[in-house]
Amino acid sequence: MRAALMGLWLAGFPLLGQAQPAVAPDDEATLSTLRAEREAAEARDNARLAELVDDEAALDEALAEAQDALAEARERRESLDARERSQREALEELNARRREQGGDLQALFDEVAGVSGELRDDLAASWLTLGGQAELPPRLEADGILGADQVAGLADRLMALTRETARVAEFQAPVAGADGEVSERSVLRVGDLLAATDDGQLLERSGEDGRLAVLPTTPEAIADTLAAFRNGKGDTLAFDPADGQVVAAMAQTPSLWERFQQGGAVGYVVVALGVVGLLVALVQYLYLTRVTVRLRRQLGDLDRLRDDNPLGRVLKRFHALGPGHAPEALEARLDEALLAEQPKLERGQGLVKMLAAVAPLMGLLGTVTGMIVTFQSITVFGTGDPQLMAGGISQALVTTVLGLITAVPLLFAQTALSSRSRSLIGTLEGRASAVLADTLEAGRDAASPSVTPRHADALA
Repeated sequence: MRAALMGLWLAGFPLLGQAQPAVAPDDEATLSTLRAEREAAEARDNARLAELVDDEAALDEALAEAQDALAEARERRESLDARERSQREALEELNARRREQGGDLQALFDEVAGVSGELRDDLAASWLTLGGQAELPPRLEADGILGADQVAGLADRLMALTRETARVAEFQAPVAGADGEVSERSVLRVGDLLAATDDGQLLERSGEDGRLAVLPTTPEAIADTLAAFRNGKGDTLAFDPADGQVVAAMAQTPSLWERFQQGGAVGYVVVALGVVGLLVALVQYLYLTRVTVRLRRQLGDLDRLRDDNPLGRVLKRFHALGPGHAPEALEARLDEALLAEQPKLERGQGLVKMLAAVAPLMGLLGTVTGMIVTFQSITVFGTGDPQLMAGGISQALVTTVLGLITAVPLLFAQTALSSRSRSLIGTLEGRASAVLADTLEAGRDAASPSVTPRHADALA
């Protein structure tokens, strides 16, 4: 071994010492550096080789280890060859058994394998395997051998799955919330119809492992029904026979607030005008109600006039005129007092009436604006995607509805205010006319005794 290594070393040494071709003077420094590095590397290699040649025990140990590894590899190869022969013999035996089974058993095997595969595909996202003992049947290999245990296992699992369809189960399971956080929650499973949390939120299975997750939106009516059913307070169960399509459609149905937001800026203006009009009408109606109460109290006691009602103030101004005025002057003064009280009774009616007329016009403005947005979307994106036009159409319809909804109560409010104020003004005018008539009659009666004697003398 040592002689062989020395021979290799001596055979390679002349190659390292061959003469180098002549070089230009400007490259001599570079070649000197490379030559020095090569000589240093050769010195290190020579030293390592001399050390390895001198250490005969290390060489013998390395050779023994290599021989042991070779023997172990040979044994492993022989074992693998034997295993391969065994598997080939088993495969040949299986093929022979399949040939012996004939066409009828092969058709039966294909049917069982097909049913197992279809069940696994159809029930992959089913609720039947949650919270119970039912499991999906195994998927049979195409080149497998049909056995009695496989047929029996398929029948047992089919019966277990069928039993779970009529079972209501409640169990604890990790559920991913709408925010993505997974927590252990109580789950209610009703057959293969649905699964819901303890507060009535519907669940879905996501991912390859079928993890439970809360639906993004569960309609409030369905959540209340499921929560009442789970707590034993109701016997009604809400489920989706369309495999989630109805619930998804209900979840996309906008709420009242979302519909209001579809109206955009015009919708906000319409509603603001309606609120202002209703507030003005409410304040004025309360004022007229208070005036009505005080007016009725004043009518019950005309001997003591009060300043807290229009009738009392009108009569006080009329009585303050004193006697000696012409009837035309008294009537003019009385009309003046009535006209002074009338604006307070009719206050706010003009504003409410104007807002009732403006609200539908604002709704029409929102309709036109929404249609402009719709046609702009059609111009840019075409008619391929209806969702691009939904915003403008929603604004057009919602603003019209808001305008009409705002105008109707404002019209009722304006009618109520007008009716109440006309009633009060009629009462005031009627009572004031009666007082004027009484005053004129009293003045005529007071003047009649001085006129009668002159008439008597003339007749005499």
